[in-house]
Amino acid sequence: MQLTATTAKTVLTLKQRPHIPLEAEVLTPDRLAFKTRDEIAALPLVLGKRQVRVDDYFDVEGDGSHELEIHGDVGRVKWIGRGMTRGRIVIRGNAGMHLGAFMSGGAIEVDGNASDWVGGEMRGGLIRVTGNAGGQIGAAYRGSMSGMRDGTILIGGTAGLEVGMRMKRGIIAIRGKVKDFAGLQMKGGTIVLMSGAEIRTGAWMVRGTIISLAPLRLLPTFAFTSAYDPTFLNLYSKCLAPYGFALPRAGKEGIYRRYMGDSAVPGKGELLVWQPNSP
Repeated sequence: MQLTATTAKTVLTLKQRPHIPLEAEVLTPDRLAFKTRDEIAALPLVLGKRQVRVDDYFDVEGDGSHELEIHGDVGRVKWIGRGMTRGRIVIRGNAGMHLGAFMSGGAIEVDGNASDWVGGEMRGGLIRVTGNAGGQIGAAYRGSMSGMRDGTILIGGTAGLEVGMRMKRGIIAIRGKVKDFAGLQMKGGTIVLMSGAEIRTGAWMVRGTIISLAPLRLLPTFAFTSAYDPTFLNLYSKCLAPYGFALPRAGKEGIYRRYMGDSAVPGKGELLVWQPNSP
């Protein structure tokens, strides 16, 4: 008999917060969709050098489905949504490292903060974090030549170091301020900085676009080319506005100043910095 995924969602509620990071690669709709409640409860997690079961740390409600909801502070639970291709994960609390790494489809929503490596090397899908996030969002893992290749990552708060490092395609939009090295060695795609970033933005950038709605401390290897109205931003704004990331239109309100670089590579990336008109 072939099992089919149920339409109801699977709910996991954290019973106890692990004292060390808990690795939970199995917590994806791909792995849970066709399992019974008892099979989900018995799936293996890794705690340090020990293998434990899902029900050692979570109460399990419902059989497997394409929608997974996790309740509790899972800030020490790593790899949730790793490699997922479909479905939806909703986390009612904080999320741990490597959230949605290598995912190629589906959606992850976090009603809280997230740690480092959100969407590391993701290939598609949507990740939305309402709070703050750590560093290396959508970035390449150490030793890898490419970061995220497609997909969308939306962060409602601040973010850490090396956002979008070596990314090739996709969109990262961050409402709060970002730390150093945003767009480090960027190869393509788009990063939207609603509140700007600290220093070394776009360092060793080869291609791609970084948009900042706040002033940036630019590296000397970026050259001003023009002030204009980039019409392609209208499409970006239309897609991002429903999530609260609307981009201003050049004209009466201001203009975008375009800088090219990083000439130290040399690269053909662009920084678009919003400059409002004087009152």
